[in-house]
Amino acid sequence: MKRMRERMTTLKNKGNGNSNKFWRPPEGESVIRILPPQDGDPFKDYWFHYNVGDNPGFLSPKKNFGEDCPLDSFVRQLWQEGTEESKRMAKKLSARQRFFSPVIVRGEEDLGVRVWGFGKTVYETLLNLVLNPDYGDITDSDTGTDLVIGYGKPVGASFPQTKVTPRRRSSQLCKEGPERSKELLEGIPDFDALFASSRKTFSEVQGMLDEFLLGESEAEEPTTAAAPTKEASSVDRAFADLLGS
Repeated sequence: MKRMRERMTTLKNKGNGNSNKFWRPPEGESVIRILPPQDGDPFKDYWFHYNVGDNPGFLSPKKNFGEDCPLDSFVRQLWQEGTEESKRMAKKLSARQRFFSPVIVRGEEDLGVRVWGFGKTVYETLLNLVLNPDYGDITDSDTGTDLVIGYGKPVGASFPQTKVTPRRRSSQLCKEGPERSKELLEGIPDFDALFASSRKTFSEVQGMLDEFLLGESEAEEPTTAAAPTKEASSVDRAFADLLGS
């Protein structure tokens, strides 16, 4: 059965790269279980920079690793300028903290361990739950607690919201027994390796920043350039897919 589960997982995830390792709550309700990593900390946090041109988010060299970062220096200069425009751009380019936990999704256990990313509000909710003596260790393989994740946009809200509700009763991680639980726990990914491609060097960040600032300056000037052709757009999309963005 272990071999068959591995084959099913491979079949469903073939060609998806790291994308299959991440889980995003769909509209409605889902039930998940947060797993306990070997180091005992189910919440990993990283700082990401977004909004630097068309580049996907990347790890902040300064916030995560204490390295010199041209983008971090540029953001500090913007704050020092103190104008409304400079503060707006500084806020846009500042690093943002994201949290991640290894989870299994009930009903999709055959897909194995996946990584759920969430913001500070959900993180605080989960911390309060973990510190609640009525629940204890919600990640425990034998006496942990499943979580109902409600995701959607309430009436009148501008953005979707995530609601976390613990199940009233504790449960085992796997009904199949301890061997299957062990398999899942051994499948918890190395988070640093998972985000390795998002780590950039000083020169790479400088290049992205230069390109972004050039695009910003060109956007302020009138232009008569033709719109990109469908052929060029399809090539760009294919390249983006190749990079997994």
